[in-house]
Amino acid sequence: MIAAEVFDVPPEKIRIVTGDTLTAPYAGATGGSKITYTVGAAVLQAVEEAKQQVLAIAAEELEADPGDLELRDGAVHVRGVPGRSLSLAEIAGKTMRFGGRYAPVLGHGRTAITEQAPGFCAQLAEVSVDPDTGVVRVHRLVLAQDVGRAINPLLIEGQMMGGAVQGLGWALHEQIAYDENGQVLTASWMDYSVPRAPHVAEAIECILVEVPSEHGPFGARGVGEPPVVATAAAVANAIAHATGVRLSDLPMTPQRVWRALQGGDA
Repeated sequence: MIAAEVFDVPPEKIRIVTGDTLTAPYAGATGGSKITYTVGAAVLQAVEEAKQQVLAIAAEELEADPGDLELRDGAVHVRGVPGRSLSLAEIAGKTMRFGGRYAPVLGHGRTAITEQAPGFCAQLAEVSVDPDTGVVRVHRLVLAQDVGRAINPLLIEGQMMGGAVQGLGWALHEQIAYDENGQVLTASWMDYSVPRAPHVAEAIECILVEVPSEHGPFGARGVGEPPVVATAAAVANAIAHATGVRLSDLPMTPQRVWRALQGGDA
């Protein structure tokens, strides 16, 4: 998406070639809401450098000043002169031929991002509580998150929803339980409860707030982890609003909710 934006081409025109540290610089593990924020900045550097090389070749071929050129629709155009243009494919072809006049277009980018760009997420939850069983059903979640710049809104919404579902796991299901001898009681998937499809909110709405960060590419921030944090609090507040009972321990299992409704320890 970053390369496509800079070169003004459809994303499907961009091909990603994966490698390892034998052939590419170290980038760290994929995770921690950091890849777009850190590696994305290096990609932006490399693409901008490649763009300048493309414009320099086009300037010579079109006999125009580089400042008069613009990249759009997969081609380099001379501003104000219709019909004077070179496609990116034509420019690439001129750099990849025997005895060619131009060096291959190859941009480099590297970053060491040491400044953080905190993510912020607010959530609303709509729930119902069965007073006879303590079962909590989440009907709706609304997620509002500062994503900096939504480079790929569809993927961002997917990350936000996935994070919120993990938050539902913390809120209502997941725990490592021990017996009085310290033996783990939830050591397998038979015993450890995680939210499955029937337990996910019936509707999840994502609201993308864009306040650009200083260092992320185009102002992007990490988005994967912030939505995990707020869900349990939103669900607890919704339970309190529905029942008048405030729970303070996670997960808010049916047993804990029922006991609290009976006036017991929450």
